[in-house]
Amino acid sequence: MAYVLLVIVLALLQFVLFGIAVGRARGKYGVHAPAVSGNEQFERYFRVHVNTLEQLVVFIPAIWLFAQFVSPLWAAGLGGVYLAGRTLYFLSYVKDPKSRGLGFALSSVPSLVMLVGVLVEALRMLSLG
Repeated sequence: MAYVLLVIVLALLQFVLFGIAVGRARGKYGVHAPAVSGNEQFERYFRVHVNTLEQLVVFIPAIWLFAQFVSPLWAAGLGGVYLAGRTLYFLSYVKDPKSRGLGFALSSVPSLVMLVGVLVEALRMLSLG
């Protein structure tokens, strides 16, 4: 479980770093709070941060449940793919939003796999009575 905890902490730190990038972009592109639009480049940073929050809402419970009921080692591995995917998503979206597909897939698919894995395990446990 230590690896799973490490991945979760890294995912949260990654989110914080993306938030810092949004703050820097806000200053660099002159988008003053509370505005969240007005400069396309700033909006890219902002959108990555918001999308990452949307992903975390699914990722954290999925990795925790998968680690508890299926496999902590596989959960950590899938979490590593999520982290790499989020980094790729950040870099590609800021550069060109049309190129975000691979990063999005690499950070979405692991959560989906873990959710399906937990569902299958729950159904298996129900069938065993």
